[in-house]
Amino acid sequence: MKPTMRSVLVVVLAGACRGGEQTPPPPAPALATQVHQLVAASGGQTVGIYFRDLNRPDSLLHDADVRLHAASTMKIPVMIQVFRDAETGRLALDDTVVVKNEFGSIADGSLYELDRADDSDSSLYERIGQPATVRELVDLMITVSSNLATNILMDLVDPGRVTATMRQLGADSIHVLRGVEDQKAYEAGLSNTTTARDLGIIMGTIAEHRAAGEAACRAMEEVLARQRFNDGLPSGLPPGTRVAHKTGWITGLHHDAAIVGAAGTPRYVLVVMVRGLERDASARLMGDVARLVHQHVTAPPPPAP
Repeated sequence: MKPTMRSVLVVVLAGACRGGEQTPPPPAPALATQVHQLVAASGGQTVGIYFRDLNRPDSLLHDADVRLHAASTMKIPVMIQVFRDAETGRLALDDTVVVKNEFGSIADGSLYELDRADDSDSSLYERIGQPATVRELVDLMITVSSNLATNILMDLVDPGRVTATMRQLGADSIHVLRGVEDQKAYEAGLSNTTTARDLGIIMGTIAEHRAAGEAACRAMEEVLARQRFNDGLPSGLPPGTRVAHKTGWITGLHHDAAIVGAAGTPRYVLVVMVRGLERDASARLMGDVARLVHQHVTAPPPPAP
């Protein structure tokens, strides 16, 4: 079912706070109209969008509170927890752990293994039984979306602690329950979920150095900037634009969450979550939304009256 005009949510809540941030006014009506037209024409079942300019009071929300399977965007909260734990001395980024491929299901505790054929990165499977640093695992989890690295790190930081940290950061809807490919948990309805708003909030905390200390947040953004899957949001941005982002996809779902821009340039957070489109179509939609938002953010101000 195509979205109707009612599905577009562009809000002004004067004085209202959420996740430690003041809810800003909406952008120029032209941007909201253009984004609505793109979404309506896409045929997507659900399109959640969160945009927030980091330099001026400007935002756009479209179905931003619709909860969806998080796919690999759940790896962003895991990374945040790892860096916070490194700051407190609970672990060190240069600590080594033995690479394994055996994990306990949260459904019943039974053991399961990941299939390397279903993982976007196979290199870590060559190192089973050998040591890898936490830093290496974080890099693989984010830049090539390694499921095996993710599950090893999840065992280190504990999903309950990850979700609790997200609540502290103001993301009150995201749920990080388990590692990847826990089929029994999936069949029991136990999956990692999020909304576009919550992904936008946590990306904003990294960009604004609130997710952890300043050095840790800068390091996390550097990891995100090395993302190798760039057919979504980056495809609609001018060449050379800095995009620190994390993608996620499973059958029928495709997400991308980004911090766009570098110091001295317009910076903003943009999240697009899509359900019900083939990946090529959802990637085109993401690129088109990114193009409109970037044109809006970088447009010169209107002349003074």
